[in-house]
Amino acid sequence: MQRYDLPPDLFGEGLTDWGGNLIQLTWTAGKAFVYDSFTFSLRQTFRYKGEGWGLTHDAKSLIMSDGTSVLRFLDPTTFREIRRVSVLDENKKPVRSLNELEYVRGEIYANVWQTDRIVRISPQSGRVLGWIDLSGLMEKLADREAVLNGIAYDDKVGRLFVTGKLWPKLFEIRIVH
Repeated sequence: MQRYDLPPDLFGEGLTDWGGNLIQLTWTAGKAFVYDSFTFSLRQTFRYKGEGWGLTHDAKSLIMSDGTSVLRFLDPTTFREIRRVSVLDENKKPVRSLNELEYVRGEIYANVWQTDRIVRISPQSGRVLGWIDLSGLMEKLADREAVLNGIAYDDKVGRLFVTGKLWPKLFEIRIVH
């Protein structure tokens, strides 16, 4: 098993793969790390403004959440911001607390922090395409931090996995449109 320990003063958050690298955000330090996918050796660091909550990518850009209703699209080589989208619900209200991200079949999935819901987002407009309600998936645990917080998609076979902080289980779910 391979691992890479961040310095104890940093809290690791969003992580995605890109071109043979793993890219990891830190929550409040405004610093990200680029590791070799196979050796976990540190290749590069970069800085960003604000908090780092979630990270995914489409075919051209890294996509980052910072706990607000805004998603940032970054150049995967220079890490410069290319554009932003504001995520608005059906009533044109901002969807705040966007957290863990995953790119699934041309859509961005984001769990909404401290809820049992995943929002499906148009990467072009930020418009909400739908909601995934996972309230019946896991019984409430005593710890308030034990919340939905993990999304992973296996594009090769179309499998979606979800889990949460302090959850003892990982679930494979199927989305029916």
